[in-house]
Amino acid sequence: MRKKILVVEDEPDQLEVIRFTLKNAGFAVGTATNGIEALKKAQTVSPDLIIMDVMMPELDGFAVCETLRGNPATASIPVLLLTGLCSHISRLVGYESGATDYVVKPFDADELVSKVEKLLSQAAEASKTPGKSRSKPVAVSSK
Repeated sequence: MRKKILVVEDEPDQLEVIRFTLKNAGFAVGTATNGIEALKKAQTVSPDLIIMDVMMPELDGFAVCETLRGNPATASIPVLLLTGLCSHISRLVGYESGATDYVVKPFDADELVSKVEKLLSQAAEASKTPGKSRSKPVAVSSK
């Protein structure tokens, strides 16, 4: 059975590139164009993974992440933030809001597919381990 990925992006061209990339890699892809729509679809579609922009209308990606993590029905869905925000602070805020991974645009299609496969594999392993809770990634500073 194909894994379901929800792509949340307000820029139509970016949305189509991401959707096309994932569909060609064999995934079932649903889309949303703002944070509110993303929360609704996360509840109804139950995706295996969410790829989401940060800067969106209605509700930004950080707020959506926090909301997803606060809801038991969506708390364990891996979230990959795919954004133009490239500062260290933005990354930290992303991880603190509950993102599983963070990729900066422009992105390489092969790298995106590789990260998606890795996150789905990690989620599958975590679901096999009884009592294991979702752990947040730890931001590491390289000095």
